[in-house]
Amino acid sequence: MRTPLQRIRFGAISLASVLVISVIGFRLIGEHTWLESVWLVVVTISTVGFSEKSGEEPVFQAFMIFVILMGVSSAAYTCGGFIQLLLEGEVARALGQRKMTKDINRLDQHVVICGFSRLGSDLASQLKHRKIPFAIIDINDEKVRRANEMDYLAIKGDATLESVLEEVKIGNARALATALPSDADNVFITLTARNLRPDIQIIAKSEQESSCRKLRQAGADKIVMPHRAGAQQMERMISRPTTADLFELFAEASHLEMELDEIEIPDNSNLLNTSIMESGIKDQFNVLVVGVKDTDGRFHFNPRPEAPINKGDTLLVIGEMQSINQMKTAFGI
Repeated sequence: MRTPLQRIRFGAISLASVLVISVIGFRLIGEHTWLESVWLVVVTISTVGFSEKSGEEPVFQAFMIFVILMGVSSAAYTCGGFIQLLLEGEVARALGQRKMTKDINRLDQHVVICGFSRLGSDLASQLKHRKIPFAIIDINDEKVRRANEMDYLAIKGDATLESVLEEVKIGNARALATALPSDADNVFITLTARNLRPDIQIIAKSEQESSCRKLRQAGADKIVMPHRAGAQQMERMISRPTTADLFELFAEASHLEMELDEIEIPDNSNLLNTSIMESGIKDQFNVLVVGVKDTDGRFHFNPRPEAPINKGDTLLVIGEMQSINQMKTAFGI
């Protein structure tokens, strides 16, 4: 079965052939001028007609019938290809939009990414690797199309508008990351998001040092400065190359052997009322607890084996991803 483009191509070639043959036929058989021949072809194929009763010779009438049948068939076939192409595109677009809307409506505890630039794209890749749901907002058609081609949930819109943030269910989101090129836009998005969700975590990108204070005043919890992060990484590679390798190991999303993860202890976890040593995290799963963040927000690095594990604590652990997942399942996390 031909595709719509193939139908259009084949129909156009057929119609062009019929037009050329018909003009030549009217010129030779009917002995009309070239202009009259073209006119006859047009009124015949368009089904306008030029006379209810023909006084032409039988041969000319038979040729006229051939022109009508072939011309109208070729034109109808070509138009059918155009209609099929339009309908398929519109239907596919409508179905895709409907599916994306349903998927967005089902989002919960997701991340809203404002801006699908290089930073936003890398963030989406990392979140996908972590199996954390997310939705993307960008005002650029090409970036939205590219995000959709990568099977990301993405909509076109101005993220500074409350209606657009509500469209990606900011009310159910766990965090918002704004990574637009303009610091002013990032400040405005931060302010809008904070007004909609006072409790949401907001991470904002900043290019200028002077914008950091404005972002904090607008409500940003964390601020990322790409040039500063890049400089720190380069310094680490120069002065502490082994440490840099370790950071790169944990930062690389495609690396599946080792994982630096954080685990928040829920109310019903089997780890409650036990110490780090008694829990068997190291002995049973070969996972190392390198730090604990308590409910007051204080970090305790390299905790003692007898340190208790309390409700609401966040354990910072290192180990193989499979081992960490097994530990989470065993302890009801």
